[in-house]
Amino acid sequence: MITVANRIFVAKEFAAQFEERFRTRAHLVDGMPGFISNMVLRPTTDGDPYVVLTTWESNEAFQNWVNSDAFMKVHARSGSLPNEAFSGPNKLEVHEVFLQSGKND
Repeated sequence: MITVANRIFVAKEFAAQFEERFRTRAHLVDGMPGFISNMVLRPTTDGDPYVVLTTWESNEAFQNWVNSDAFMKVHARSGSLPNEAFSGPNKLEVHEVFLQSGKND
């Protein structure tokens, strides 16, 4: 299992617009083989990025998403926000889950 964290730096004045894009998203990723979950994390400290965190069964499943027509369609929507909405470049991080625990573990 892997997690993919996309750290997105959003200018404060565009935060509401950015969040609305995720509230009204097409949910195309949800139906991809190997997709497990998606969370969008809002920063609580000024200057910190939003984090879009997805979990996948494998890196191969994630790569299949990135190379899919659905991915291209979803990310074409990013043009709905102007360049000045982003206060810095995105940073993509991919991690393999080697240990997991939870309340019921």
